[in-house]
Amino acid sequence: MFRAITLMRRVHWQTAMTEATPDSGAWFERITGQIQPLIPGMMVASVIALASQFVSEHYGAPAMLLALLFGISMNFLSSEPRCAPGVSFAAKKLLRIGVALLGLRISFEMIAALGVPVLVMIVLAVLLTIGFGLAVSRIFGFRYRFAFLSAGAVAICGASAAMAIAAILPKDERSEERLVFTVVGVTILSTVAMVVYPVISGALNFDDHTAGIYIGATIHDVAQVVGAGFSISQDAGETATLVKLLRVSMLAPVVIAGLIAVRTFSGSEAADGERPPLVPFFVVAFVLLAIANSTMPIPAAISDAVSWASRAALLVAIAAVGLKTVPQDLMKVGGAAAMLLLAETLFLAIFVGVALKFVLPLL
Repeated sequence: MFRAITLMRRVHWQTAMTEATPDSGAWFERITGQIQPLIPGMMVASVIALASQFVSEHYGAPAMLLALLFGISMNFLSSEPRCAPGVSFAAKKLLRIGVALLGLRISFEMIAALGVPVLVMIVLAVLLTIGFGLAVSRIFGFRYRFAFLSAGAVAICGASAAMAIAAILPKDERSEERLVFTVVGVTILSTVAMVVYPVISGALNFDDHTAGIYIGATIHDVAQVVGAGFSISQDAGETATLVKLLRVSMLAPVVIAGLIAVRTFSGSEAADGERPPLVPFFVVAFVLLAIANSTMPIPAAISDAVSWASRAALLVAIAAVGLKTVPQDLMKVGGAAAMLLLAETLFLAIFVGVALKFVLPLL
């Protein structure tokens, strides 16, 4: 009887394994099929990141800035069919993973340390920049659509904000053109700002903490904020990322307010098509990790491992951002559109600089 039961169990187990094997093999093939195209581009970005870290450790130059510059010098690889998927993945998804993991280094105490004046300044900077864009757009020959699109991208989070705002604007024959102008323009301006704004922070005699606030409150895209902040110091990088994500969190209310205004004053429905999330998932993950870090004890080994993983992911992502940056693309933006984006960028930079230098110290 015992042998019969054992034999039946063995037959049942072998049958189950035989039935499961095809599904498991198919699942493994699907995962492999998704990962394999990413390997060449990820390897290129990783090699650039390792080279940047090596030069940084031996010569003292900022690793993030080196990764960006090395990437730009090799940007022709991003258009190589075998490299393009991995470079795109690193510049977008890996960047978001790295930023999300930074949440474990952020706590409520750090947010409180920014102070109410800084929080108010960030909100005012976003709202006033959008208002400025709407006010001066006529001078550059644009109406409210491009004004709101460009100013929202500058004020909040660059290309991500541009795509979210474009989704709620009524479509016409120039909708795609306006979106392309904005995405290319804010990306190039963010890359320039990543190099220039740390120098401006030094010229204004900002300490690392204040420099992080300035960078996080002024640079458009998350990737360039991270690169510029960490090119100064760890404290500046973490502060810049926190301030930037506070700006990103304003995307939802701004888009909702814009949608209400568009439907109220133009009588048009929002644009058709897929709409990006009002609050990006990596921001939610960042907040959840920050809450965890603020409310429960995190072992030092875990915190250190996550910190290392975050910095490694960000360094590879910044290299990929450099690989995707083509300086010649500036010519595609168009003169009037470029000037409007530049005016909005300068307004934001000047407003935040004046507030940090002259107003906030008095409060």
